[in-house]
Amino acid sequence: MPAEIPQNFLDLFSKRALASLATIMPDGQPQVTPVWIDIDGSFVRFNSARGRQKDRNVRRDPRIAIAITDPDNPYRYLEIRGRVVDITEDGADDHIDSLAKKYLGMDKYPNRQPGEVRVMYKVEPQRVLTMG
Repeated sequence: MPAEIPQNFLDLFSKRALASLATIMPDGQPQVTPVWIDIDGSFVRFNSARGRQKDRNVRRDPRIAIAITDPDNPYRYLEIRGRVVDITEDGADDHIDSLAKKYLGMDKYPNRQPGEVRVMYKVEPQRVLTMG
């Protein structure tokens, strides 16, 4: 059952707030990575390159958790537990460029590697917790 992100926490998606993304390794251990995020309607989105650990993890097990701390108040945060419901390369290059604009002020993502294939992930929140 989808969960809604409270209106008074949506501002975190317009800030340059890094998110901590937790995925599940094949042996069941958690793996956490800082990621850039945004929101598209009710879906939280992040971006990676095909074949990275988080990519392999969510393809095998779509359950994730995301924690976003307000850069202006470290005691205010949003936690989202959910599932990756869409994995696509379509629009992923434009998506990483829009995230680079938000987080770095640059029109193009500067860390693209030769041969790298960008992937965009949509997360459906299933449980939302807030503080602050």
